[in-house]
Amino acid sequence: MVTYIIIFILLLIAELVYFHIADKCNIIDKPNERSSHSTIVLRGGGIIFLIGVWIWSAFFGFQYPWFLAGLTLVAGISFVDDIHSLPDSVRLVTQFAAAAMAFYQLGILHWSMWWIILLALIVYVGATNVINFMDGINGITAGYSLAVLIPLALVNLTDTFVAQSLIVSTIFASLVFCVFNFRPKGKAKCFAGDVGSIGIAFIMLFLLGHLIIRTSDITWLIFLLVYGVDGCLTIAHRIMLHENLGEAHRKHAYQIMANELKIGHVKVALLYMVIQLIISLGFIYSCPNTMLAHWLYLIGAFVVLAIVYILFMKKYYHLHEEYLISLKK
Repeated sequence: MVTYIIIFILLLIAELVYFHIADKCNIIDKPNERSSHSTIVLRGGGIIFLIGVWIWSAFFGFQYPWFLAGLTLVAGISFVDDIHSLPDSVRLVTQFAAAAMAFYQLGILHWSMWWIILLALIVYVGATNVINFMDGINGITAGYSLAVLIPLALVNLTDTFVAQSLIVSTIFASLVFCVFNFRPKGKAKCFAGDVGSIGIAFIMLFLLGHLIIRTSDITWLIFLLVYGVDGCLTIAHRIMLHENLGEAHRKHAYQIMANELKIGHVKVALLYMVIQLIISLGFIYSCPNTMLAHWLYLIGAFVVLAIVYILFMKKYYHLHEEYLISLKK
C-alpha cells in the first residue's frame, strides 16, 4: 500500500513538472474549425501513461522489458509528432515495430505462422489508431481507459494473467490525468496528445493480449467494444463519403453529441465509460464461461451498439452537415 501511495504521488509530481516544461516550451494545442475545444490548452499531458509504466518498472522490476521498449518507442515518436508533425509512414513503421516488440514480450512472435502474426500486428496497430481517433473531448481518454483497466484488474484478481501492480499503476496514471483533463469544455488543464492516446492504447492492448493468450479467447476484446463500434463505423462512414482518412474531422458520434448537440464533455465521456463498464462487467459476471456464450454475448452487444449508432447518425448527422456548410460561407 505504501508503495502504491508513493507511485501515485510521484505520478502527480511528474505531471505537474511536465506542465511546467510544456508551458516553457510552448507545447500547446491551438483550436481550429475541426476541434471540439475553443481555447489554447497544454498538449501531451498523456505522457503520464508512459511515465507510469517506467515508475512501475522501477519499483517492481523490469518484468516486461520488450513491452517497455516498444511503449517508449511508440509514445516517443507520438510525442515528437505532437510537437512537429511527422509523415504518416514514419508513424506507421514505428507503430508496427513497437507492436512487434510487444508480441515478442508476449511470446507469440513465431514466424512459422507469419500470416497470423502479420494479421495480428495489423489488428494491434489498427486498434491503437482507432483508440487514438477517439481522443477528441475532455475526459474521454482517461475515463474510457479506466472503464477498460478496472474490468481487467477484476479478471486478474481471480485468474492472473499479468502483474496486477502494472494494471494498478496504469489506473493511477489515468486518475492523475483525470484530475487535469476530466473537466467541462474550456476547463481542461491539458490534453492527452498522441503520446497519451497512443500510449494508453498500447498498454491496454498489451494487457488484453496477455488475457487472450492466457484464456485462448479473443472475445475479451469486448472490453474495447464501445470505442470499436464508434471508431470503426465512423471510419466506414468516412470511406462511404470518399474522405481522406488522414484528415481531421468531427464525425464520431461522441463528437456530434459534444459539438452539434451541445452535451457537456464530462457527460459524454461518462456515457461512454458507463456503457463500456456495463458491457464488460456483464461479460465477466453474467455471461456463462463458455466459448459459445462469450461469442453470443459479443455479437449481441455489437449488434445493439451498431444499431444505436446508425439510428443516432440518421437522426443527428444532418446537424454536422449544416456545420460543414457554415464553414464554407
